[in-house]
Amino acid sequence: MGYTPRLKDEYRSRIIAALTEEFGYKNVMQVPKLEKIVVSRGVGSAVADKKLIEYSIDELTKITGQKAVPTISKKDVATFKLRKGMPIGTKVTLRGERMFEFLDRLITTALPRVRDFNGIKATGFDGRGNYSLGITEQIIFPEIDIDKVKKIEGMNVTFITSAATDQEAKSLLAQMGLPFKKN
Repeated sequence: MGYTPRLKDEYRSRIIAALTEEFGYKNVMQVPKLEKIVVSRGVGSAVADKKLIEYSIDELTKITGQKAVPTISKKDVATFKLRKGMPIGTKVTLRGERMFEFLDRLITTALPRVRDFNGIKATGFDGRGNYSLGITEQIIFPEIDIDKVKKIEGMNVTFITSAATDQEAKSLLAQMGLPFKKN
């Protein structure tokens, strides 16, 4: 018997039953689940300074607990002095236990540290049951030492679910603990 994250246990014990009651699923396999979380960051100034990509990889690795990878540009853009194949950002794809651990830390420790926080917007759904959230400062995560931060940058967090509609996905994420704003 190994360790299972708190949110995974809660999903199995409480959330499946709540979603089945709300949407009237006939089978447990119909209940939407969180498949993966992608944390990404664009580093536009990396065109001039290559060290910024390594720094961003290090920060995302500390935040998520999994090694980040650089994202590569797909085409040339002369106005940005960008060549095809240059690293322009970083990303991490979390699945399984690490995904639930990251979500738990995001909900319980990072989001409450945001200044003037009163919930996240419910407008970040894409129509297919996925939700994207923008974070403006990386210093809300306790893993980041504020004295060693060179530049305050944001990141995007995308929650990919197996839900068919945005309403099902919102209900799933709200049951997991994401604090959506009240309309």
